[in-house]
Amino acid sequence: MQGNKGVVIGGGTMGTNIASIFVANGHDAEIVEPDREVRKNLEQRVTDSALEIGLGMDLGDTRVVASVDDIDWSDAYLLIECVSEILPLKQELFAQLEKVAPRHLPLTSNSSGFPISRIADNLETADRMVGLHFFMPAHLVPCVEVIVGERSDLSVVDEVQSVMAQLGRKPVRVNKDIPGFLGNRMQGALMREALALVDGGYATIEDIDTVVQYSFGFRFVAAGPLLQKDVSGIQTLHASQSTIFPTLDNGTGPGPTIQRLQAENKTGMRTKEGFYHWDDEAIEATRAKYTRDLQRALEIL
Repeated sequence: MQGNKGVVIGGGTMGTNIASIFVANGHDAEIVEPDREVRKNLEQRVTDSALEIGLGMDLGDTRVVASVDDIDWSDAYLLIECVSEILPLKQELFAQLEKVAPRHLPLTSNSSGFPISRIADNLETADRMVGLHFFMPAHLVPCVEVIVGERSDLSVVDEVQSVMAQLGRKPVRVNKDIPGFLGNRMQGALMREALALVDGGYATIEDIDTVVQYSFGFRFVAAGPLLQKDVSGIQTLHASQSTIFPTLDNGTGPGPTIQRLQAENKTGMRTKEGFYHWDDEAIEATRAKYTRDLQRALEIL
């Protein structure tokens, strides 16, 4: 790792938490955020997230600028884009970045859905473009997916993966640039079936959450799904798949519950109604418990 600074484009929740990973490790972070209101308390939000990581070392500095033109590239070793999930916006941004960012600097995108190959389309330096997908909350969930684009230089991919490991992350490589990558595809399959069970009247929302958190989801702290099946026996897995797979939901779009919630603008805590009903006290308590539980899980892992 050459340099001591990570550059983050976008000061929203994801960008803030990613910047805090650099800062918690004693490195500096430079954040580009054009919105004046968002910039006002951005440094403090980065500090707060860095303290939640709890590495116990001196924090690095945070610098906030309004434009790509204001970036100080000296000592930068990695750039991570965290702007809104709008493909033309990302493509336009990287077209600008490849003209001003030092040629040696890896350029990465935290896009959760767009293949890095599409984002890098028409770029002259697509060889230094790599997908770098974090999971929310990015500063507490250790895994990060390193996605190989169609034109990505594998030495750059190796470099990005090494940097993530040095920053205390758990990087995994996605060898083919597929929509949703690894985690979101598996999570999507789970969500599709969970909601199909709700839509079909097989269980309540509360019981679906309980069975995931306290049964097979509980085991994931100790082992991933494939390792766990080596423990329990692949012969059992083969038999259960033969029985269950033909009955699983195979819908190709959002089901009735999601369609209804979206149409009624019941999007969760932001609107105080989603799968559950929320008030300010419950929101504060649930978010605090969520953070504490993730911190405790990190200690176990």
